[in-house]
Amino acid sequence: MTRPPHPPSTSWPRASGRPRRALVARFTPPQLIALVYLVGIALGTALLHLPGVVAPGAELNFVDRLFTATSAICITGLVVADTGEAFTRPGQLLILLLSQVGGLGILTFGTLFAFLTGRRVNFSERQHLVQQINALDVGGVLPLIRTIFLYTFVAEAAGAALLALRFVPQFGLGEGLYQAVFHSVSAYNNAGFVVVPGGMGQYAADPLVSLTVSSLIVLGGLGFLVQLNVLGHLRQPRRTRLLTYSKITLVTTGLLLLLGAVLLLALEWGNARTFGPLDTGGKLLAAFFQSVTPRSGGFATVDISAMTSASLFLLMGLMFIGANSGSTGGGIKTSTFAILVGSAWNMVRGRGDLIVFGRRILPENLVRAATVTTLYTLMVATAFFALLATNPNLGFTHLLFETVSAAATVGLSMNTTPLINDPGLIILTVLMYLGRIGPVTFAVAFSLRSQQSRAIKYPPERDILVG
Repeated sequence: MTRPPHPPSTSWPRASGRPRRALVARFTPPQLIALVYLVGIALGTALLHLPGVVAPGAELNFVDRLFTATSAICITGLVVADTGEAFTRPGQLLILLLSQVGGLGILTFGTLFAFLTGRRVNFSERQHLVQQINALDVGGVLPLIRTIFLYTFVAEAAGAALLALRFVPQFGLGEGLYQAVFHSVSAYNNAGFVVVPGGMGQYAADPLVSLTVSSLIVLGGLGFLVQLNVLGHLRQPRRTRLLTYSKITLVTTGLLLLLGAVLLLALEWGNARTFGPLDTGGKLLAAFFQSVTPRSGGFATVDISAMTSASLFLLMGLMFIGANSGSTGGGIKTSTFAILVGSAWNMVRGRGDLIVFGRRILPENLVRAATVTTLYTLMVATAFFALLATNPNLGFTHLLFETVSAAATVGLSMNTTPLINDPGLIILTVLMYLGRIGPVTFAVAFSLRSQQSRAIKYPPERDILVG
């Protein structure tokens, strides 16, 4: 009896008796994130060299375009020239598209294409997506991403509709809708790019524009996981528990916004170049807006360079903390800051385990928070030193502010970015890239593979003095 012929094989060709892995599966999640953002920056730089992208008369060299592409992909918002004047309408839309891709995550967009083409997403790719969006359940990643896209576009559409109420009467139907959509997408993704004629300063006392933009910045900075968890809890409080992480994020975010607004109001109340000319309502609004934007927003309704030294120090502190994990923002993240403060307070009170909202924080989380903060501080300090060395003619405070803003992917500036030379811009470009993917991700991505832990355990050393 003859055997039936084997069906044609659909698997990869074999090499040395083992199936070949797909290219994406050959990288660890940190490696894939780091490499894909590099590819995105390279592609964005190439697109910014296309004819018709830069406005006639604007002189932008290769470093300027590389810097702009990185600022867009890494949703920072630092610019070497005014975006509305240096780029044509197609160029502005390209920057906005890069910001949208960078905000949602390049890997998340890749998954959308997989859905559209009907290709299945294997477990290895699911792991990469978990790393990208900080999801908690591998099995629920794909439905989560569909929800993220829907939620994002609904939020941006709602923001654009509200902004259109102000921009359409001011600029006309076509231009007003364009300005509304551009700034809604830019704000929600914490990109910080502005193309409105006259800048955002004209809306310092405008509740509609200021509150809409600041609300979009806060939503984008909360992170998708927190937003969806809160919505699920509001709809079905008995079935959907509000996660401890969400509670930490919401409380820390609220306290930082309140503290920032109160301190800025006190420090800038009589400053004739910032809050001084505004009435009481305008001052309150401007203080709240300037407290929101260091979370990674990058917008400003007052001249940042005109602020007092104490206010600048406060803004740098808020930028350093940044937004929340899994969001469009940068910084060490609010949860990291909360864990560090809670751990320090715990030690002062002589307590053992860190308990937050009735839950014990694992020691691994404390170690990770300390590691993130240490690496982030070293990254900022190194870049700041390099900027001081390459741009000795610029002020200490100006360069420090620029460094923290780039590392935290915020985009606020003391009008210093256009004055920085090409070596300095390259330093900031690298800093924005590292700030977007995270120093820990970069370190893990390009470090040597860790050896398996050995069975031998060495005795602990207790005679190390700390503090």
